[in-house]
Amino acid sequence: MIRFIASDLDGTLLLNGAQSVDEETLRAIAKLLKSGIHFAAASGRQITSLKRLFEPVSKDLVYIAENGALVAYKDKVIAKTAMERDLALEIIDDVYNRANCEVLVSGQKTAYIKPKTKEYHHRMTEVVNYHTTLVEDFSEIKEDILKVAVCDLSGISNSRDYFFDRWQGKASIAVSGDLYLDFMETSVSKGKAINQIKEYFKLQSNECMAFGDNYNDITMLDNVKYSYVMEKAVADVKKHGNYEAKRVVDTLRERFPQILS
Repeated sequence: MIRFIASDLDGTLLLNGAQSVDEETLRAIAKLLKSGIHFAAASGRQITSLKRLFEPVSKDLVYIAENGALVAYKDKVIAKTAMERDLALEIIDDVYNRANCEVLVSGQKTAYIKPKTKEYHHRMTEVVNYHTTLVEDFSEIKEDILKVAVCDLSGISNSRDYFFDRWQGKASIAVSGDLYLDFMETSVSKGKAINQIKEYFKLQSNECMAFGDNYNDITMLDNVKYSYVMEKAVADVKKHGNYEAKRVVDTLRERFPQILS
């Protein structure tokens, strides 16, 4: 019996550039929660942004935020893994000084930015709707740094190889969208977060389902029995799914007809 479902957002639950969860999906999640099935939003996004997206069911969800650097349930932190501060500041400096690249630094409750362009400031505050704090110098950040993200406004494919060559082995690195690449502490992944959730709720892999579409979803897909890869995902990611999905909500209806009829 499936007791836990995790879904990535961008390219999975949110299709075709959508920045809000549709009512149909929210109603389905509410019914699953009422039946006793846990649902997790699994994303590279910050937890504050995720909670906004899932109102009015947000208070009852599990959150895998910052690609797994922060795992929480009902305002309780299950796990938090911070980056080594000096390393994070080195990466921040490298990203900030690269052409077309903006940097986003994640704490637990806010994201710190120093925009080089109006386009980036608008994207983070109005489009993605992040809770942000402007800084003059990233060394001003007093709290733990959970993640450093690159936003390459020309497309992350133009800088992906540079950052992997420069920092692989020193941090966990994941492409998390067409524009984004994330750095976390070396052990951090969505798969590790799934295992932390399994331990917290005393779950087995055959009681877990997950949906994903990108490289940062691979470890999550590998740690559940019911792994669904979106039909538009690249072949390298599709290798890690036992099933394929066109829309998350349609697959949930097929899997849980008695609950979602």
